Amino acid sequence: MIDLSIVKKGLENNVKLAKERNLIIPTFKQMRNPETIPEEIREKLHAVGLWDIDPLNLFRVTWKNEPVETGGGFGMPNFIELPKSLTGVNARIVCMVGRWFPTGCHKVGASFGCLVPRLVTGQFDVSWNKAVWPSTGNYCRGGAFNSKLLGVHSVAILPQGMSKERFEWLEEIAGEVIATPGTESNVKEIFDKTWELRNTREDVIIFNQFEEMGNHLWHYEVTGNAIAEVFESIKGETGRMAAACFTSGSAGSIGSADQLKEKYPNVKIAVGEAAQCSTLLNNGFGEHSIEGIGDKHVPWIHNVKNTDLVIDIDDRDSQHVLRLFNEPAGKEYLIKESGVDPAIVNQLDLLGISGIANVISAIKTAKYYEMNSDDIIFTVLTDSAVMYGSRIKEMAEEEGAYSLQRAALDFGRHLIGIRTDTMEELTYYTRKRVHNLKYYTWVEQQGKTAEELNALWYDYENTWGAVHKQADEIDALIEDFNDRTGLLNN
Repeated sequence: MIDLSIVKKGLENNVKLAKERNLIIPTFKQMRNPETIPEEIREKLHAVGLWDIDPLNLFRVTWKNEPVETGGGFGMPNFIELPKSLTGVNARIVCMVGRWFPTGCHKVGASFGCLVPRLVTGQFDVSWNKAVWPSTGNYCRGGAFNSKLLGVHSVAILPQGMSKERFEWLEEIAGEVIATPGTESNVKEIFDKTWELRNTREDVIIFNQFEEMGNHLWHYEVTGNAIAEVFESIKGETGRMAAACFTSGSAGSIGSADQLKEKYPNVKIAVGEAAQCSTLLNNGFGEHSIEGIGDKHVPWIHNVKNTDLVIDIDDRDSQHVLRLFNEPAGKEYLIKESGVDPAIVNQLDLLGISGIANVISAIKTAKYYEMNSDDIIFTVLTDSAVMYGSRIKEMAEEEGAYSLQRAALDFGRHLIGIRTDTMEELTYYTRKRVHNLKYYTWVEQQGKTAEELNALWYDYENTWGAVHKQADEIDALIEDFNDRTGLLNN
């Protein structure tokens, strides 16, 4: 469970800073249902840009932001449905869009779920603690952004091989930026750096997204309910909640699966990973180019017992589809030769590399289960192509100019030609095999116990279930914190 014990001195310091910064903290309820945000705050947001360093943007940590850069309100959760002319499958593939969160990525939600409970309990004391955000890219961006809004000093940790757009943005926002060796596959090097900081600096608190139950809870509460709301609005008379597909990363997004399993018990939950680093499928290792997902371990917060399918994605597929979706010749091919609606093609820059991998997972799921047009598959677009312009340029330099012929090849080979190899439907014991891999990272290296590991498998009610029940308790603490500042009354 998330520790919600009160530290009086830290809480007093945090309330004092909040008063000085005119800082009001939103509740989980308000992130699920922004219509419950006070009218005065919603009015003030009309003058605030989506990426502005303004504490009011905490109230935009939701899937329901109006899709505009400045001054937007709230509506339905943002999503895009991909047509058969693009995916090649009969099943309806619906993508939740992360582009319209502050920072252009839903990771601000995950970091909110980790930091705010410690802030409103006083366990994190803004007068001297520093928030450390270990990540393969987007989570530390979300953590740095929320830290800036909340008046917290942040330390962003990410591999040195991530896209330059991430580093350029972090240099402006984060208090400190630490680049670790390797790329998105080198998660252990990130963990090693956090232990170095723990052992050498008394002022740091590590918010490790791979083990923080606040990450899981935010997605269970906010993402899970957003997906359900979209499904209910589009299902019609015959639509079925058939599947939900998420690349592993920190396993935060897949926390929404617990919510979906409760609401729709027959839904299939698929987890994706890079074939070049096939950990869940083959207990393997390696390096890959699907930025935004980490591997060579199983995240502590992945509820493997609720996972039905493991899917490996070739990183070359995601890279080539990124270029297909963003190069002028690729867009022209999709419209003129494949018959994709231009309105859809003009929105394909909403898909970043991991989002494309998620869509590929959904296509493989649809093919594997032979799904039809009544079957609706959900996935998430963590970020957008905004973060990968340099990657597209690098591919152009390596491969040459993009043409209609190259677009045809990429469309046929890397998208609609996707096969159902490198995937496995999990049984009870293959799920347990994947779960048991957590031992080697979390018990041998990161200080967890075998008893805690077994509890995650055998005792849902007192582990995952207990965390799910904490949202209301955290909301009560947030409301008490806001009452202490007196800002809502004023």
